[in-house]
Amino acid sequence: MARTTAHHEPIAPTAFDFVRVTVVRSGSAILLSEFGQKPVNIGDVALFGANTLCGIEPENHITMTAIYLDADYVVDQVFWQHVGILRDRQDAREFVETAYTEPAQILRLGEDRAGMLMPWLDELVALSVQSRPVDTFYRTQALWFSVAHVIAPFVRTSPVRTSSTERTSTWPAAPRHRQFAPLRVEAQRVAELLRADPARRWSVTELARAVHLSKSQLGRVFVEAYGKSPIAYLTMLRTERMAALLRTTDTPIARIAHDVGWADPDFASRQFRRSVGITPSHYRTLSCERAAPATG
Repeated sequence: MARTTAHHEPIAPTAFDFVRVTVVRSGSAILLSEFGQKPVNIGDVALFGANTLCGIEPENHITMTAIYLDADYVVDQVFWQHVGILRDRQDAREFVETAYTEPAQILRLGEDRAGMLMPWLDELVALSVQSRPVDTFYRTQALWFSVAHVIAPFVRTSPVRTSSTERTSTWPAAPRHRQFAPLRVEAQRVAELLRADPARRWSVTELARAVHLSKSQLGRVFVEAYGKSPIAYLTMLRTERMAALLRTTDTPIARIAHDVGWADPDFASRQFRRSVGITPSHYRTLSCERAAPATG
């Protein structure tokens, strides 16, 4: 699926359960994610793994086309791309987790090279709006492969896991049926519990008991559905909530940390910085600067 959107107002850090490839078509912005605080302009492409937070601070305005890809669809492509050396899709998944350790990247294609993508992106958006996946399947694949062929050489890979943002806290998930919904109702239920009360001091034991699974079973089922452990998912939810409160209130940061579920403000700051790329105080300052009326 592809969508083109224009933004004039900041967007708080948000995560989605799929891979995003976002091409900047006009304007500029500051993106906030695990890579820190980085500017993007025409000709840049932002790449985000599933369940990776990203905030947008437009500089006047920014227009972007985003392509949304199911994570298993990406793994399947990697399998066929490297079918000569990979044994099966589980092997492909482990290959992806080893090679693509940075969940957030900015690719500097340049305005001329990115310009090649625009007709393909426009057609992808048009086909997405039509919502006729069976009839348009082959054309949609052809357009995506054309885009991927241009951007793939710019994607950073690692021969070993050395990135500070790699997902070392999660278990590798087995290939699942190709769908956006979680595979198991237990995973859905745990995600609902966490979203309903992210400030609660949840434990994996408590969550596993709520859905009648063992802790290890819950870990496998949840990562299979959401790409990260229940506690990592809870951290993402708390970070989203903390960012919203930092932007919309003048409540002290220590109090906000407590309200979203972190009793230790220093720990909260570390978790926020790991997910958004800057400290809570820096994020609040940046938000205030963007919101201040222009003078002169």
